[in-house]
Order: sequence, then C-alpha cells, then structure tokens
Amino acid sequence: MKVVFVSNYINHHQIPFCNEMHRLLKGEFVFIQTQAMEAERVKMGWHEEMRPAYVKCWYEEPERCRELVLQCGTALFGGTDDESYIQERLRSGKPVIRISERLYRDGQWKAISPRGLRKKYMDHTRYRNSRVYLLCSGAYVPSDFHIVRAYPGKMYCFGYFPETRRYDAETLFGEKGWEQPEGIKTPYLLWAGRMIGLKHPKLALETAAYLKERKIPFHLDMAGDGEMRREMEELCRRLGLGEQVRFLGFQSPEQIRSLMEKADIFLFTSNRKEGWGAVANEAMNSGCALVADHMIGAVPYLICDGSNGFIYEDGNRKELFEKVRRLTEDRKLCRTVGQQAYRTITENWNAENAAARLLELIESLTGGGEAPSVPRDGCFRGTLSPCCPAPLLTERAARRLVKKQGADFRNAVKTAE
Repeated sequence: MKVVFVSNYINHHQIPFCNEMHRLLKGEFVFIQTQAMEAERVKMGWHEEMRPAYVKCWYEEPERCRELVLQCGTALFGGTDDESYIQERLRSGKPVIRISERLYRDGQWKAISPRGLRKKYMDHTRYRNSRVYLLCSGAYVPSDFHIVRAYPGKMYCFGYFPETRRYDAETLFGEKGWEQPEGIKTPYLLWAGRMIGLKHPKLALETAAYLKERKIPFHLDMAGDGEMRREMEELCRRLGLGEQVRFLGFQSPEQIRSLMEKADIFLFTSNRKEGWGAVANEAMNSGCALVADHMIGAVPYLICDGSNGFIYEDGNRKELFEKVRRLTEDRKLCRTVGQQAYRTITENWNAENAAARLLELIESLTGGGEAPSVPRDGCFRGTLSPCCPAPLLTERAARRLVKKQGADFRNAVKTAE
C-alpha cells in the first residue's frame, strides 16, 4: 500500500508522524510539498533544507508528483487552499482522506455567506457519498463540517503530533520548579507563543497579578515575540511584576521544550482561532499541568478537566485565575496532573499511535471492513484516541459542559476549604 500526503509544506509538528508512516509502510510513503516555506516559519526553526528524503516538491517535479497522487492507494490531503492538486483523484473516485482544521474559526455565523457555501459545496459537500473521509484536527471541526452537510459518518479524530520524548519520570519531575537564590523552589509558570491578539498574552500577566495580590510565591516566564510585546512589557511594569516575570523574547523550538521541562504549569490562553495548538502536546509531554481555554481545538480531545489538565471557560478570567491558584498552592496536585498529562501523550496522543491507527483505519475503509470505534462522548473526558470516530461537539454544548465542570470545581474548592 502506498500512501501519499499532500500539503503546503512539512514542518516539525508533522515530521514525527510522517517518519512513522514511512517506517510502518517500509518506504511506501511520500509527502508532497506544494509551496516553499514562509520566511517566518524558517525563522522559527523550520528549515526546508532539513526536509526528509521522502519529501517531494510539486514545484520541482510536477508531473512525477501528479502521477504519485493519482496512482497511490490512499491520498491524504491537507494544509492547502488550492484544490487543483487533488481534483483529478477526486474525479477518479479513488480514496481520499482529508485532514482539516476548522472551517469557521471566526464564528459559525459565517456559514450564511452564499459565496462561502458555494465553495464548501464544491470542495466538500458534493463528495458526501464518495470515498472521501475527514481527519479532524480539532474538536470543533466536525461541527463546522456538519453545518455544510459534509462527511456524514466519515469524520475521525486527529491532530498534530510533535516529537514525543520519553523521560525518566523521577528525574523530570524532580527538576521542575523555579529555584530561588536561597535554594527554595517555587511554582514555575510558563507562557509561550507569538505575542498577538488570538494568543491573549495579557491573560498570563493578569494571572500573575492575581497570584501576587494573594502573596502566592511563583515565577512566570513569557517566551515569544510579536506585535504586542512592548505593550505586554509595559503592562508588566504597571502591575508591578518585575520581580516575578521575565520576558525571554523569541525562543527556538528546542529552547521552548527545555523551558517546559522545568515548568510546573503551562498557561495556554489562546482563543477559538487556535485551530489545534501543538504547544499543548509539547507541554503535556514535558509533564506540565496545562491550564487551557476550552475553545482551543486540541483541548476537548486531550484534556480531562482536573485529571490531566485544567480547562477554563473561554472569556472566564476568574476561572483561569482560580485554577492556576489551586495548582500553585497544591504542589502535590500539580505534580499528579503533570504526570497524567505526560501519560496522555506517551501512551495515546503521539505520532506512533496516530500512524498505526491511521493505517488500521485505511485498511478498514478500503477493505470494506468496520472502522475502529470508541465511545462518542469523549470530549473533555480524555477518552478519545487518534482516528476514532469524531464526536459532534457544538460550541454551545462545549460551553455548557465547561460551565458545569467550572461549577463542580468551585464546589470542590469550597468543600476543601
């Protein structure tokens, strides 16, 4: 079986999965890159000259790439707005598995656009009864595609799978924390990303101010650069956080992982525009207790609230503050959550498992067998796996579930106090 993966370009979040596909298929795997990498991506450490041998570039050998797409057993297609690369295969009726993030990151109200609906029909809906399937890179993807009546009963959980590292647990967790000059360790919080609106770096600083006001010892590192950095540094000064907060500027992917390995808590404050958020995988793999906005695409698939991470309702600053406070005050709980997070990645949401389950799914879809199945209500419960049938999680249902979890959390805290 030959599998061809067509996307705009390969990056370090895709390479572990592609490496594993190449290994399992004994070389019968090709990644076709349709465009040169953007300068901003190269700056972030994704160098095109490091591309693996199984990568071919459409702009270098178009006829060979076209032949590979048309003749392979299964084509994976994702990460490009140009449908021309896959149209001929779709017309031929051969199996295609799309990989997609959300259609409506700005809001599902955009589905009313006649022009948008026409394009969605041409790209997706008209193939609803064909051998075309969807891997959903984010928990809200099925809801978006349900609106346009595409892929009924043919949507599966997926995501991004950056490198999974396996540590000696005692060493990893023994080295966590921010070491004060006197040798005492205090809770170490980390925020990492581009300092732009959708990432909400302000929420990390407001969380720090909340902890300081309550005289809770902590240290926060802000890693990343962007248009909001100067504004955030000024806010940090106004809040009087100079002793507790550092701005590290741009950090390479390797430097970010090193910071995560020391951090106790990772603050993931992006909004609904974060289609997946591979930083969640990396932080959990590094044993961090993740505190994340419920509208981030990866969160409903990866996190069981209070077990392997904490989820706060989008826009609910107080809930974010209180959940971080709970973790900073209860070091045992923080470590337990970090350990469960580590297991979630090393045992389930990793490239090796994703590749193996995808090949099982391909075999079942192309061989006429039954696709793998698990309980379909696993969002926010940590029970889903790559390539299992994707639950239809609407935004309204998600908010309702998170509100209930928030109420349960507050009641538990009151009881403990």
